[in-house]
Amino acid sequence: MAIPSLKMNTGAKIPQVGLGLWIVLPGFVAKKAVRSALDADYRHFDTAQAYHNEQHLGAALKESGIDRGEVFITTKIRTTNLGSDDIIPSFEKSLDKLQTDYVDLLLIHFPVTETRKAAWQKLEEIHKSGRAKAIGVSNYMVSHLEELLKECTVKPAVNQVELHVFLQMTELVDYCKKKGIIVEAYSPLAHGHGMDDPVLQKIAKKHGKTTAQIMLRWCLEIGTVPLPKSTHKDRIKENIDIFDFKLDIGDMAELKKLDRGFRTCWDPTNVP
Repeated sequence: MAIPSLKMNTGAKIPQVGLGLWIVLPGFVAKKAVRSALDADYRHFDTAQAYHNEQHLGAALKESGIDRGEVFITTKIRTTNLGSDDIIPSFEKSLDKLQTDYVDLLLIHFPVTETRKAAWQKLEEIHKSGRAKAIGVSNYMVSHLEELLKECTVKPAVNQVELHVFLQMTELVDYCKKKGIIVEAYSPLAHGHGMDDPVLQKIAKKHGKTTAQIMLRWCLEIGTVPLPKSTHKDRIKENIDIFDFKLDIGDMAELKKLDRGFRTCWDPTNVP
């Protein structure tokens, strides 16, 4: 099954579902998850320096024999490496761990006030060298994007944020769409919170799907790219089995009411 893609502002395509690898450890677990994802037709993998598993993703992809051009790899520069002298050396270490000479997408992991402007300039250098086909940010709110767009020479292709039916971030998603920035959704299943919500259960029953699949399909319906994390083969397969149905207007209206500003992770709205 070919996974649908969205076109980034670089002109390149990004698969509309990816496997999130947030702190998937130890190594054999990470590699097994990647192999299961490849078997389920995933071709998009999201890692980060802070996840401590770049090397396991790289090894699993190498061992699979899959052509490099068939997979979309994202990594992120961790906050402790956002100093202007640290970014490029740390990125080169990431490439070594991933066993590749380029990534498809490189992100700044968090909008650290003191370093984010200079950090973006370094990402632009990496992009212009061809070692990051696209660059972007993570955990950026509208104010952070406004600041960046005033000064950048390369527009961010992606903004990856926590996003799910209980944290819908409508203003941010609309802003990114207006600016041609694709939104990726990390923690699209809200770490399992709310799976027993009666609205989700009703819509899941209507479509013959699980509540998790409804949450992921919602991400697709609003034009974002969900990055569900799992290490279980059956769940990995289930999480990508969301392209054979659509949510109707009534479903979306009911899901809209679930927005409660619920965060499972850090809150970047407080970062100046």
